[in-house]
Amino acid sequence: MARRFMREFEIPGLALAIVTPDAPSLVQGHGVRMLGESTSVDGDTVFAIASNTKAFLCACLALLVDEGRLTWDDAVVRHLPEFRMADPVVTSMMTVRDLLVHRSGLPRGAGDLMQFPRTDHTMAEVLQALRHFRLTGFRNGYAYDNCLYLVAGVLLERVSGLAWDDFVETRIFAPLGMVDAVGSPSRVRALNRAARHMRLGPPALGMGRLEVVPADESPLIGPAGGINVSGRGILPWLRVQLARGAMASGGRLWSEKRADEMWTPHTIVSSGAGPTPDSPQRSVMQGYALGWGVSDYRGRRMLTHGGVLAGQSSRTTLLPEEGIAFTVMSNSGDAEPVSGLRYELLDHLLGVSGFDWLAATRSTVAAAEHQVREVLQDVDFRAPEGGPSLVPECYVGRYRDAWYGDLLVTRKGSGLAVSFTRTPLFKSVLEPFGPDAFRTRFPRSAGEDAVLSFTVQGDAVTGITLRALSPIADLSFDFHDLAFLPVRDDAAPSR
Repeated sequence: MARRFMREFEIPGLALAIVTPDAPSLVQGHGVRMLGESTSVDGDTVFAIASNTKAFLCACLALLVDEGRLTWDDAVVRHLPEFRMADPVVTSMMTVRDLLVHRSGLPRGAGDLMQFPRTDHTMAEVLQALRHFRLTGFRNGYAYDNCLYLVAGVLLERVSGLAWDDFVETRIFAPLGMVDAVGSPSRVRALNRAARHMRLGPPALGMGRLEVVPADESPLIGPAGGINVSGRGILPWLRVQLARGAMASGGRLWSEKRADEMWTPHTIVSSGAGPTPDSPQRSVMQGYALGWGVSDYRGRRMLTHGGVLAGQSSRTTLLPEEGIAFTVMSNSGDAEPVSGLRYELLDHLLGVSGFDWLAATRSTVAAAEHQVREVLQDVDFRAPEGGPSLVPECYVGRYRDAWYGDLLVTRKGSGLAVSFTRTPLFKSVLEPFGPDAFRTRFPRSAGEDAVLSFTVQGDAVTGITLRALSPIADLSFDFHDLAFLPVRDDAAPSR
C-alpha cells in the first residue's frame, strides 16, 4: 500500500506507526533516508513532525490545568503581563484557549518570517512583535498561525518553571518511554534521521524535480512545530491519546476531562454537505480544537493534524471510538500524497473497500498542478516597465520593520544589494523590477523571492513595502506584513 504511493509520487522514504484495538502495534519503514543513498528508512528513523507538535503543547498545558496551576480560560496577561496585541481590548480578552485555536484575528501565517527560513529571533521578540500585527476580527473566524503557539510555550515556561523542551521531554516523553523524541530541532542527536526533499521548480512552472534541501526552521519553533521522533518513538503517544490520558504502564498523564476538552472544537474551519461517492473524505464540519483538527469520516469522529516543514511532511490521525490511531511520516515536502495515503490506511483499517485512493490522490495532485499553471500563466516574471527614479546611493541605508527588525540596502558594483539582518539566507542583489521597485535573487533553498517597493518623496526614500514574487508563495513568507522605515544614522542597529 505505502510503496504504491511512494512509487506514484516519488517519495524517497516513509515511516508508518499504527495502533489498532485487536492487533499488535505496527511500525514500518519504507524506502531510503536520502535520495542517491542506500540507507533504508526503518522504525527508528527520526523525522521532524512539524505542526503535529501542537497537540503535544496542548497536552503539556493540560497537565498544568489538572494541577490547578492555570485554566484554559485564564487571561493570558494573568501569566504574561507583558503580552500585547494591537487592540488593547483583545489583549485583555485573550485567553490561554485563544492562543491555541487560531481565532485571534491575526493574519494567516503572521510572523512566520521570524521562524522561516532560520533566523536569530528569540521568543521574547516574538512576544513583542504581536502588538504590531493588524487584527481582522477577534474570535471571528479561522486563520492558522504559529506565533501564538510560541507564546503558549512562553506561558508554559512562566507557569511551570520549565522551558518547553525540558517540560515536554520530562513530563511527556519520559513517562511514555518516547526515548528518541526531542522537543526542538537543536536537540536532535540521532544519526538515523531522514533527509529533506523538496521540488524546487522555477516560478514559471511551480513544480520541479525532487532535490535534497537543508532544514530551514529556527530553533525557537519548538512549541509550534519542533518535535523530532521516529515511528517507533511516537507509538506511545498514539496509545495514550486513544486511552484518553491513561498510560499502559499504569497511572495517567492527564484526566479524561482534559482529554474531552482537547478534542472539543472551538473554531469552525469549514462546513458543507458532507461526503459524495467521488469524495468520501468530505466532512460535514471541520473544526479546530486544542492542537487537533476535528471532523467526520465515514460516519465516525476523526481527529487529525498535519505537519509540513521544508522537505518533510507528516500526518497523525485518530478514530477514538474505533481504537485506531496512526502517524505517517515522509521525507518529501509534498503533503498531498501523505494525506491520500492517510485515507487509504483508514479504509484498510476500517475494512472498507471499493475506493481507489491512489487514483483520487493522483487526480487531486494533477488538479492542483493545473491550478498552479493557470495562476502562473498570467504572471509575467519579467521586470515591469519603469525603473529607479533616484541614483543608487539614495536607496542605500538601514531600514527597520517594527516586528521583524532591520534590512540593509548597500551598493554592489554598479547596483544594489539587500541583507535581511535577522535571516542569513535573505541576502541578494537587487534587480530593478518596475518603478522604484526591485526583486531579489535569494538562494533556491531560501524558499521565496521578494519584491521591494520603495516609497520616494523628492530625492529621499521614506519607506519600503514588500510582497512575494510568486502569487502562490507559501503562507510562511508573509512579506506583505512588513513595512520598513528608514533608520537614522545614529540609531542603534536591530541586529
